[in-house]
Amino acid sequence: MSNSFASVSNRAHATPLKLTELDFSLSARGAQVRDQLAAFLDECVMPQEQALSAQMDALNGPEPFAPLMLELRAEARQRGLWNLFLADPVHGAGLSNVDYGHVCELIGRSPWAPMVFNCNYPDSGNMELLLDHATAKQRTELLDPLFAGDIRSCFAMTEPEVASSDPTGIRTTARLDGDEWVIDGHKWFISFAIGAKFCLTIVGTDPDNEAHQRFSLIAVPMDAKGLEVVRRVPIFGHAGGPGHAELRFSNVRVPADALIAKRGMGFQLAQDRLGPGRIHHAMRALGMAERALELGCERALSRKLKDGVLADTQMIRDFIAISRMELDAARLLVLRAARTIDLYGKHKSYRDISIAKVFIAQRAQEIIDRSIQIHGAKGISDDTPLAELYVNIRGLLRIGDGPDEVHKLTIAKQELKRFTHPASKV
Repeated sequence: MSNSFASVSNRAHATPLKLTELDFSLSARGAQVRDQLAAFLDECVMPQEQALSAQMDALNGPEPFAPLMLELRAEARQRGLWNLFLADPVHGAGLSNVDYGHVCELIGRSPWAPMVFNCNYPDSGNMELLLDHATAKQRTELLDPLFAGDIRSCFAMTEPEVASSDPTGIRTTARLDGDEWVIDGHKWFISFAIGAKFCLTIVGTDPDNEAHQRFSLIAVPMDAKGLEVVRRVPIFGHAGGPGHAELRFSNVRVPADALIAKRGMGFQLAQDRLGPGRIHHAMRALGMAERALELGCERALSRKLKDGVLADTQMIRDFIAISRMELDAARLLVLRAARTIDLYGKHKSYRDISIAKVFIAQRAQEIIDRSIQIHGAKGISDDTPLAELYVNIRGLLRIGDGPDEVHKLTIAKQELKRFTHPASKV
């Protein structure tokens, strides 16, 4: 009979972090940035939140930013609250991932705040990728304008004809014709495409290669001949602003040097880009959930009910207690993932990133939903930010950057590896 306790010491830790490494505190620099950002949000962003949303929602391209957004971005940059997601001290703030976790949670409280600080997706992920792989020419034409905040960009991987949770099925192709790539294909849910200057596009270039080496990444100008913005795909009935566009590529020609990194690296580049992006989404989700819980508490304490208020009822107190417990647990998982990246790098942190991403997305959705319930009919109106927060979590975070189910498979695979022979395939 096997001894189930024989290898307990080898199985005790599901994460590379030791107890002595679980330091989630802010550095002095991180605390300074956090305080400055909190003051700027309270002073400049939150009071103008509705006006900012209305202006951004009215954008129709080619302008990348609304007038109020331009004003706020200029002020944020002047105060040094710029490119905060970048650990690189030259172009960013030099914050650790744990530092940025605390800062990014604050940014996540307001839907357009990430763009105010030039920390919005997909630009942040594109900047990180280009910083690692861009040529000198690509840095000048693509990366430097993104760093400066002069332009926006988008990232095109998802396609309507295939299950994009498995990117090896991508059908968009690019063939080399002399000194040009010729691109044909169909993409959709391309976030912030309206008003973007260029699109980093995943295309099939080498169909005979192994599945994960068939694809490449090419930068395509959004005004390229043959690139059509078919429509903004409505998300829960909303289709305004920079949008989530459907794109069609018909004999689109771009120079051969528009290739990012090397031919056949598209899949790996996409994965490298998405890892940090997922944890940034998780950090912002903490801010969304915290704001929703605050709104729920304020409503519960102010809404009259018979001789008291909603907060006097056992059911509402249960809502609030569960939400607080879930949010605090989620924050620890998100900061653990950030700490793992700081210590071991993003390639050794995918398991913790997946755990954090799935857990906070699900918990945030439930926390926001409870706050909507506390507000009653007002909660589903646009009189509070709750409806928009719910859409962002349910419609985007739990599906964008990989659905929950794909991340659960990753988590389970890593967990099972601890109990299988090294030569086994899980």
